[in-house]
Amino acid sequence: MMRHHFIFYAIFLLFSITLRAQPKVAEATLIFPLQAKHVHGSSLAVLPNGDVLAAWFYGSGERGADDVCIMGSRKRAGSKTWSTPFLMADTKGIPDCNPVLFLNHKKQLYLAWIAVQANRWEQSILRYRVADKYEGSAAPNWGWQDNILLKPDSSFVQELKEKLSMLSDQQHGWAAYAPRYDEMIVTNAQDPAKRSFGWMTRIKPLLLADHKILLPLYSDGFNCSLIAISEDDGKSWRPSKPIAGRGNIQPALIRRKQGDIIAYMRDSGDAPARIQQSISMDGGETWTVARKTEIPNTASVEVIRLLDGRWLLVGNDVDDGRYQLSLYLSEDEGTSWKLSTPLEADDKKKLSCSYPSIVQSTDGFIHLSYSYHVTSDKKSIKYLKISPDDIK
Repeated sequence: MMRHHFIFYAIFLLFSITLRAQPKVAEATLIFPLQAKHVHGSSLAVLPNGDVLAAWFYGSGERGADDVCIMGSRKRAGSKTWSTPFLMADTKGIPDCNPVLFLNHKKQLYLAWIAVQANRWEQSILRYRVADKYEGSAAPNWGWQDNILLKPDSSFVQELKEKLSMLSDQQHGWAAYAPRYDEMIVTNAQDPAKRSFGWMTRIKPLLLADHKILLPLYSDGFNCSLIAISEDDGKSWRPSKPIAGRGNIQPALIRRKQGDIIAYMRDSGDAPARIQQSISMDGGETWTVARKTEIPNTASVEVIRLLDGRWLLVGNDVDDGRYQLSLYLSEDEGTSWKLSTPLEADDKKKLSCSYPSIVQSTDGFIHLSYSYHVTSDKKSIKYLKISPDDIK
């Protein structure tokens, strides 16, 4: 048994990584058969009646394909099969991507996603639908739809400038003959239009007390992250200060018992690609500068607090692709981690498994979905159901 020690630069914690046996899987299935069109970015929600609802985007491509829409499927409580996929949302003539399903404090079902205007990520608009009635066998009965419009003020610029100046120990993201990464980002942030658009969904929100919701967002334009904050259970939203860094995107949020919130993020910056981390000590309003950890990461990361208090993290823990997806377990709120044998691993590096979604139902079972691409024309969304007792 090998033991590796990782130091988190953000909070200088020691990570103890231990190779463990692969957890027993209670269920493993494809939500629909392998098919040629592009399917990606799944999200799961466990409904009060025990049904598991899944959403993903589907079409001829991603941002460049105007037929891309949000599809869904349902696994009824007690069943091991998924329903025939059904339409969840479609902005006609504009690609719809990155769906996120969640229940607010009132158990209303939300679907948040992005409509990619001009076929450019940085022009994306946040959209959402709400359903009070979502049981049955088909798509939820959406009763309300709107956009989430955010307007980060001029402090956004100063926050980026200040935080990026703290990263002098890291390389800039551009070559010597190109504009310096930091200068270009700060200059573009001075444009109110650029900092108001292009914020994108990917991972489920964190629900706090008093009807507060933290919806994690990221920007390909600024290559950093931000939180949409609601204090009325999703009726209205405002932006946090940016989670500033170099290439820290798609934050997954988790809260410590003492109140600090940690954002674990995909690394879209300089090599080597590592999970990035930032901390908020004021309920998600402001964040420490994002810094690389020593855990490899190339495509995605997700995290959840289990009912028994343990933390479970899943991500692509390699630095050269999406052919491996692994579980990490922490019994001390992220101070140390134990690594399970990968859920997926392809020695030939051809399989692509990424963008996981992870939730836990009241019966304790862990539900996990992720993009499962065997080849360019054989794609699906894979679903796993795991007992927490089998993750040791």
